[in-house]
Amino acid sequence: MMESADSLDSPQRVPLLSRLFFLTHFLLLLQPGEPNSEEVRVVGPGESILAVVGEEVEFPCHLSPYQDAGDMEILWFRSQASDVVHLYQEGQELPGRQMAQFQNRTQFFKDDIVDGSVALLLQGIVPADQGPYGCRFLSSNFSGEAIWDLEVAGLGSDPHISLEGFKEGGIQLRCRSSGWYPKPQAQWRDHRGQCLPPETEAIVQDTWGLFNLETSVVVQGGTHRNVSCSIQNTLLIEKKEFMVQIADVFLPGPSPWKGALLGTLVALPLLLALLAALSLFFVRKHRRSREKLRKQAEKDKGKLRAELEKLQTELDWRRAEGQAEWRAAQQYAVDVTLDPASAHPSLQVSEDGRSVSSRAAAPGPAAGGPQSFSEQTCVLSRERFSAGRHYWEVHVGRRSRWFLGACLAAVPRAGAARLSPASGYWVLGLWNGCEYFVLDPHRVALRVRVPPRRVGVFLDCDAGRLAFFNVSDGSHIFTFTDTFSGALCAYFRPRAHDGSAHPDPLTICPLPARGTRVPEENDSDTWLQPYEPSDPAWGLW
Repeated sequence: MMESADSLDSPQRVPLLSRLFFLTHFLLLLQPGEPNSEEVRVVGPGESILAVVGEEVEFPCHLSPYQDAGDMEILWFRSQASDVVHLYQEGQELPGRQMAQFQNRTQFFKDDIVDGSVALLLQGIVPADQGPYGCRFLSSNFSGEAIWDLEVAGLGSDPHISLEGFKEGGIQLRCRSSGWYPKPQAQWRDHRGQCLPPETEAIVQDTWGLFNLETSVVVQGGTHRNVSCSIQNTLLIEKKEFMVQIADVFLPGPSPWKGALLGTLVALPLLLALLAALSLFFVRKHRRSREKLRKQAEKDKGKLRAELEKLQTELDWRRAEGQAEWRAAQQYAVDVTLDPASAHPSLQVSEDGRSVSSRAAAPGPAAGGPQSFSEQTCVLSRERFSAGRHYWEVHVGRRSRWFLGACLAAVPRAGAARLSPASGYWVLGLWNGCEYFVLDPHRVALRVRVPPRRVGVFLDCDAGRLAFFNVSDGSHIFTFTDTFSGALCAYFRPRAHDGSAHPDPLTICPLPARGTRVPEENDSDTWLQPYEPSDPAWGLW
């Protein structure tokens, strides 16, 4: 035992302990560490975007979590970084670096660059724009990118049917249309809706990459009085159709004509006489048919005028019905206040809990609490609604971008979300000052005659309805019908630094006495919107 103790105190003990110490630290270094929860990443618009030929599409990109990107290089590119779509470097745009096909077609939005959020607008979409795209953020200590695909679709011209003449005992019809993308599908149908096999079909692509279609069919007598030609875009799942009506008198008969043709082999003079008689017969028939078509056109014009008057009457009735529904909803007014604990760090909630606006200065990285939203710049109400009927009004002023509505109280607070009923959001949005829309589940553009300065929200939990009203003129805007799986909160999203000349806050309004109407600011400001709403292509903002 004494010898063992002496051996441990010998000079050989020091090298052995040093080796053990080095081996232990080496193994610890080899163990994988926990991932950094604050690692910065680039978030793009998603896996795929659909754009329509001739219109425009927006490519939003932002950093997650919050980070100032004002001094970063920001690049939008095609399949690789050398294919430059748009470049922002050292605080300025460099159009000289763009590919030729994108010059004078892009517009860069950097209003939210201090929040790490930017967007690129690509105008005049053509089929050649289809393919993969990406955005990259680059600085001295960070590099990240997001990739997505752009799909392009084009809805062509209305089909045009022409009568080509007699062929194979029937009449040959030809249908033409142009400006489709991708390659369309054509279908002939009779009056019973049954498909007719085409005689010929040709689809060619022009220099712009759009498809032009021409197809023909031979219609036999006695079966196909109404014939339609429909052309469908398989990507948009939309089609255009044209129908013609063919009277049997225009269809050649089977046996008399055959006998006349056989008679010509025997007696040429008889054939000439027969042809003259037939010519006179068809001239008279043509005159009678033309007169009949003229009378039919006048009759159809009268029917159309009556239908327009009926539609106008129905529109007036629906407008009056919407105003009555809004007045009825006001009797269920509730007191709604904002919950500061749920607010995104970039938002500022007033002390009375009735208004929310964007902060003038950027918050610190740890400004948000555990109940606040990390990426959505939104705030929820303190109140939870699980039964009954509830109504509140929000003053939106002249802001050019906002979202209002309701969401499930249990929606995730971290990460991005698609504002659709499938994700627990029932919201109405405004974009670019004039584009009103909802996601139900896809983007549905709404036409609003008078821009609302105050929006009324009516929630009927038991009936599963959430309705929006324009308080400026008392009209109905849109109604969601769904089954709510839990308690709901009021949802407010003012969109930070929207760049408008009127950065008003979103304010919960004190409601008037029942049956009265609060005049809006500049109440005479009623104008028809000078725009056609864009096609649905945007989903996550």
